[in-house]
Amino acid sequence: MQRKLTIVQVLPNLISGGVEKGVLEVAKYISLKGHESIVISGGGRMVDELECDGSKHIKWDIGRKSLITFFYIIKLVKLIKNKKIDIIHARSRLPAWIVFLALKFINRNKRPHFITTVHGFNSISFYSSIMTKGERVFVVSKSIQKFITKNYKFNKLNVVLNYRGVDPKEFNLDSLLNKKWLQLWEKEFPYLNNKIILSFPSRITSRKGHEDFIYLISKLKQDNMNIHGLIIGDPKLSSNKYLHSLENQVIDSNLKENITFTGYRNDVKNIIAYSDIVFSLSREPESFGRTVIESIKLKTPFIGYDHGGVGEQLSMVFPEGQVELNNKEALYEKTKKILKEKPEISDTNLFLLDDMLSKTLKTYQEIAS
Repeated sequence: MQRKLTIVQVLPNLISGGVEKGVLEVAKYISLKGHESIVISGGGRMVDELECDGSKHIKWDIGRKSLITFFYIIKLVKLIKNKKIDIIHARSRLPAWIVFLALKFINRNKRPHFITTVHGFNSISFYSSIMTKGERVFVVSKSIQKFITKNYKFNKLNVVLNYRGVDPKEFNLDSLLNKKWLQLWEKEFPYLNNKIILSFPSRITSRKGHEDFIYLISKLKQDNMNIHGLIIGDPKLSSNKYLHSLENQVIDSNLKENITFTGYRNDVKNIIAYSDIVFSLSREPESFGRTVIESIKLKTPFIGYDHGGVGEQLSMVFPEGQVELNNKEALYEKTKKILKEKPEISDTNLFLLDDMLSKTLKTYQEIAS
């Protein structure tokens, strides 16, 4: 019988996003399996769900880029000395540095094991190299594995490829597009009735390619298509200026009646199920696109630029949705083609949540033993 482990995950905050969602999924799973789960972050709207699912949350602003943040080294040393911690799993660079430095003050025989996950194509630098210093280094796609292997010197045997995954039980069209949700949706957005819905779920930052999506809607409008674009997500606080620039672009393009900024939504899966096509148009490669596999599970066509994790996933589950990077004309033609032909989407057993979670816990148990 495996002994009970105490596992700490560390990240900047729990406001929204794919990394944060993955932390909650792992925390819930290890709690259900009888282990103790602790998450250290600056807090956010997802904390309530985390605690409801059996984890303890410690509110430290450990991702804040400030010299004050280094005081958390002392607090973390105290926490480790006062509590038997088996694993500390860092999900972001600054928190990873805080953990790495704190562990230097702990007797080697009493140190928790240090694990990292490389979630993105971070700038190549000494600062970013911390994410390769884990005793195990999770990567969320082969694209990320190739990236860190090419750019950093570390023990390549420590790498664990662990795709993110989704729970098929959460992707039932009938339950997501239930009568109650549809009534609420139609009450909130009555002008979307009988429209072709194109959705762009993404945090609002300049690297995500929102301008290309707005351009696409403009081109389709010129064809007199009965189209409406949904930009789903909220900006980081520092990105409000960018959000305003997008809103101005919509106004300048005469698209106010054709594009809606929904802000943060907790019903993104329902919206994906409701949509005719979902998009990912990041200028920089994504490490993994959760919305790709969510859309495919719901039989909603997905179009994305063919690079990074999104291109990798599409090649595996829906190659019809791949578009050459930054080729807006190809994007426009591909969208028209998919709307016209409505391609059949096959079922897939790739990218399952249970696979991701069991591999994570298995890695924890192997290294702790």
